[in-house]
Amino acid sequence: MPERDQEISMLRGELEMLMGERQALLQVVGAAAVLIASLDSKRLPVGAVEAADMVATSLNQLNEETLQDALSSVHAEIEEDAGGA
Repeated sequence: MPERDQEISMLRGELEMLMGERQALLQVVGAAAVLIASLDSKRLPVGAVEAADMVATSLNQLNEETLQDALSSVHAEIEEDAGGA
């Protein structure tokens, strides 16, 4: 039984590490989303527009729940498109 307890303890530690890593990644994603949303692509150099597009494409591939978790981690919210009002 002690071996099983040790395995459980190791798995718990691994899970805690992964959850901490997930939180750090969510903060990076959230910050990147806020940055991309605040950019004016007409005022950026071509290289920066291409890089921003690559980040935006990656962000758009996330499911909505993950993106919302990322934005929440940096205390940001998705603003609804004003064109629909």
